[in-house]
Amino acid sequence: MGRVLLAAPRGYCAGVDRAIVTVEEALRRFGPPVYVRKQIVHNTSVVAGLSRRGAVFVEELDEVPDGALVIFSAHGVSPAVKDEAARRGLRSIDATCPLVTKVHKEAVRMAEAGHEIVLIGHAEHEEVEGTVGEAPGHVHVVDPARPDEVPDRLRAAGSGRMSWLSQTTLAVDETMRAVGALRERFPHLADPPSDDICYASQNRQEAVARIAPECELVLVVGSANSSNSRRLVEVALEAGARAAHLVDHAGEADEEWLRGVETVGVTSGASAPERLVQELLDWLAARGHADVEQVTVTQETLTFSLPPELRPTRNPGQPSTEQAGRT
Repeated sequence: MGRVLLAAPRGYCAGVDRAIVTVEEALRRFGPPVYVRKQIVHNTSVVAGLSRRGAVFVEELDEVPDGALVIFSAHGVSPAVKDEAARRGLRSIDATCPLVTKVHKEAVRMAEAGHEIVLIGHAEHEEVEGTVGEAPGHVHVVDPARPDEVPDRLRAAGSGRMSWLSQTTLAVDETMRAVGALRERFPHLADPPSDDICYASQNRQEAVARIAPECELVLVVGSANSSNSRRLVEVALEAGARAAHLVDHAGEADEEWLRGVETVGVTSGASAPERLVQELLDWLAARGHADVEQVTVTQETLTFSLPPELRPTRNPGQPSTEQAGRT
């Protein structure tokens, strides 16, 4: 009989929960269709479920009819996207994670102070695109895996004022290695005023690193386009797991992976529903891994209020009872 080490925290973070509730509440209050620019969160099951309820996911605003309601995803958008929505008379609700918004504000402050900004992240990710749009001309994207590939404009900045920011879903160790490499070229590179790596990304990485040394196999529930989920696979391998795989759902797991395995680690990315984890646990139990032990590294209690357009109306002086997060 094999065993399973179940990492905690795992699954939904406060920003993902807020974004999903935002779409659900908009559908309830205004009725379908509700348009969403990009995937509200990077999980195929979540997107499919909301689509069945009347959410329409689009890549760009030109796919949204004039006057319609559009929601901006948890990953954030640039000011240019918001301006376009306003110009076209679209009703918009911003579901950007407040931790991403914090990075946006830091980019604006740095640019106003005359800094060139090194943004460590993946250029194709929506969060990075939004941050670049907050300070166009000042932000230089550097891939964390290739910190030596510095944009020409950044090299030309020389010894001028320079600070770094990072995509919130990166691995902490990966980010700091990139910062170290950049500092060899730019010793004056200044740190951001606060840690940019999302608390949930850090917690999930620490949890999987805790269980990985005891596991021959680690399975991470999450979609392939989920940056934080992919990082969990990398962290598991770096921490000592013999093998690690990302699966969107139990149907993607392979029985061959269990050959010779006594201990399986299980976790999930910040945008993966817990029911998918339970389905994977059921799959493992049916194949002899029914002994489940949860390993908890910390408790998460943070919640975020819904966007103002969806908060309950109340009389002046009446305390709000809004509780946006579902834990």
